[in-house]
Amino acid sequence: MLRSPHIFSSRSCGCWRWKLQQYGEETLSRRSKIHFQCSSIKDERGISREARIREEVISPFRSLRLFLYPALMASATIAALTALPRLIAALANSPNATVENNASLGQVLEGLGIDVTAIVIFALLYRSDTKARDLQLAKLSREESLASLRVELGNKRVATLEQMRGSARFVIIAGPKSHVDQALELSLPFQEQLLERGVTLVPFVTPPAASTEESQSSSFQAQKSQAKDDDSAAAAAAARRWIVLPIYTSEWTKWLSEQKKIANIPEDKPVYLSLRMDGRVRGSGVGFPPWSALVAQLPPVSGMWRGALDGMDGRV
Repeated sequence: MLRSPHIFSSRSCGCWRWKLQQYGEETLSRRSKIHFQCSSIKDERGISREARIREEVISPFRSLRLFLYPALMASATIAALTALPRLIAALANSPNATVENNASLGQVLEGLGIDVTAIVIFALLYRSDTKARDLQLAKLSREESLASLRVELGNKRVATLEQMRGSARFVIIAGPKSHVDQALELSLPFQEQLLERGVTLVPFVTPPAASTEESQSSSFQAQKSQAKDDDSAAAAAAARRWIVLPIYTSEWTKWLSEQKKIANIPEDKPVYLSLRMDGRVRGSGVGFPPWSALVAQLPPVSGMWRGALDGMDGRV
């Protein structure tokens, strides 16, 4: 039986490799879409599944406490209800009379007081833990909304902040163009040290200044002008990592407006946000980012301290 000599030729193998690669990219794309759709599913309170999973990771014993508190409250309530007939029987007799088990009126009142106190304590603990859980879920939900915002990287690729988790510590600077430009100028003396710590800037010009892509690109070009005199690959890579541009600015404006409203900050106030490696908000405030404090507090992302100090930045 004769076989075609071209079946296993390099050309046919290359064609099959291209088809397999294309199939793999399509499969990964479908998986990422499925993951995005699943992570964007929210309950009736607007909390996503990803936010609930992160809340359980951050506070692993809270679910156990929220189960134990009502159980202990129920136990104390049953004990208090059981003590009521004994209290009535003790009150029906003289003050020095005793009821079953030789318990006096004072002993019955003491046991009832302990049960009522336990009910109140466990109710307060349950309320406090529930309130802390709701606040943490709201914060994580806002961080998940922040993670869905998109930026344009230095190589013109578009990515969400969620896709950049574990690779960059973003510092978002939002305000009028003059404020953003001044913040970028103040960061220049710390640029090399911040790059060693994985810091990437996201300058976002807000109203009343023009918030078009052209105005943001001018800030980007002003920062990139440092690398024009140095044509090395390291300088070009550093320039691409140093600043990324926010796109779909209406989504960024909506998110920032919601955060300012929650924090009771006027709309015209410039703000900054510093994110951890895992995407959580590390710090925020009004005005300029504390560049010197970031250099002093953040561990490097490479070298002998890589991995050992990741916990200091909240990376999980």
